[in-house]
Order: sequence, then structure tokens, then C-alpha cells
Amino acid sequence: MTAYLALESTLISHGLPYPQNLETARRLEAIARESGAEPRTVAVINGQLRAGLTGEELECLASTAGVRKLSRRDLPIAVARGWTGATTVATTMWIAAQHGIRVFSTGGIGGVHRLQVASGRWQVAGGAIAADVSADLPELAQTPVAVICAGAKAILDLPATLEYLETWGVPVVGYGTDEFPAFYTRCSGLPVDVRVDTPEEAAAIIEAKRKLGLPGGVLICAPVPAEFELPADEANAAIEQALAEADEQGVRGKEITPFLLARIVQLTGERSLRANLALLENNVRVGAQIAKALAAITS
Repeated sequence: MTAYLALESTLISHGLPYPQNLETARRLEAIARESGAEPRTVAVINGQLRAGLTGEELECLASTAGVRKLSRRDLPIAVARGWTGATTVATTMWIAAQHGIRVFSTGGIGGVHRLQVASGRWQVAGGAIAADVSADLPELAQTPVAVICAGAKAILDLPATLEYLETWGVPVVGYGTDEFPAFYTRCSGLPVDVRVDTPEEAAAIIEAKRKLGLPGGVLICAPVPAEFELPADEANAAIEQALAEADEQGVRGKEITPFLLARIVQLTGERSLRANLALLENNVRVGAQIAKALAAITS
């Protein structure tokens, strides 16, 4: 049985400048193949839900300005209007599941944003505080796709994100680690549910969840390679400064995450960008190996 690995397309259209984005997309697909899986980059092309893009389609997403960033709620509109757009983690999961793909590698998932009432990312209504929660989390709770990542993006509230995943029954697995990675750094001080050290161990958990009939996916967290890790104090200082600047400038909604990530790159002298690229490559390598192991036990 062929092992397939889903890859997202927002990295191509919104994560990196051209032509670095195209080079990175091609490199990630090549790593997947070298590691034993067939890559399937996910996007919406002229209203069609696609898992697997041609070279021309990859280049179009990379070089075209203003490509839409599509979340799950945007899909009916995108299909009805014939849009072309890049898919977020949540949307990539859903489309991958429709194509029978069970493993997906990304950089970091979205989660619960940090409490900053003045920014509008949290709203007070009727005396209650409502968190800004990424669509990635409810997607993990309902869509049966294993997501390989370097934890949640470090700009988020990591304890609250893990609490959400626990509440909604999403196993959090550490790949070669006992701690939940903090994206740019390998450790957060927060435990995972279980540690695995081989693709076969990870695949066994994915398959056991399917056989039990439990809804949702499995989150498998692989830390950034040690040689590219940012010191925790440097990463946290850059995150805090970027958050404060976003608050001052009134950056909200869909714009907050790209603003923060771009500002952190500037504040860290692009060391965070190198860490981001390194963890992406590592996650694709790990994801391909897990997809291969999963195909072997289900064939």
C-alpha cells in the first residue's frame, strides 16, 4: 500500500517570500519521497479540493499575490465561487481526510491565544471571557488525521491549548520527547500524554484510535532539531515584544499570527526563520516515516 503524506499550502502563499516559498515546497515534497511517502500538497484550485498539485500549480500559489487563505468555514464559498486558495492546518486536515490520507505534516498548529483583553483577541460578554481559539483545535477533535508538528506556535497559550486538546480527547504524543515542544524551543515544561521513539509506535497509536471508533485525530509532536533551537529566553522576549506591538497597533483576527511570526523573525535576526524551516523539514521526514509504518500495518 502506498503511504501518503499531506502537506499544507499556506506556507507557500503566506509563509515565505517568492521564490523561497516555492523552493521550500519542492524541498518538502522531495524529503517526503526520500523518507518513503508520496507527498500530497493540499489546496483549492478553481473551486476544486485538491490533494496533490502539479508543478505549475505549486508555482502559481507561490508567485501569485493575494492568494486567499482558506479555513474550514471558507470552503463552501471557495467551491461555489471557484476560488483558488491555500489551506490552513484545519482545512488541510479536512481535505486530506476526504482523500483517505491519514497523516499530515506541518510546522506548528494553532491553539488558544494568550489573554490580552485590550487587543480584541479575547472578548468579555455577559461577564464571561471567551478565548480566541484556532479552528485547528476543533478540527483535531473531529477529523481522523494524525498531525505531525513541533507543538503549537509559541505565540500561543500553551497550557490552555493542551487543556483544550485533553477536554476533546485528542492524544498528544511526544516523538522522542517527554515534553510538549514550544515550536522554536524543544521544551516547554509541559508533559505530553505519552512518548514514542519509532514510527511504528506512533502508527500503532493512530491505528488503535481508529479501531476503537474514537473521533478525531492524534497530535504527534517532534521538537525542532537541537542545532536550530532558539534559547527559551530569547524566543520568549521576542514573542512578548511582538505581542505588545500587535496590541499597540490593533492587529487582530486573521492578521495576528502572520504579523507576530514576521516580527519575531525580525527581532531574532532571522534565527527563528531558520528554526522554522528546520522543524518543517524534520516534521515532514518524521511524518513520512509514520505514514509508511501506518501503511504497512493496514495493508
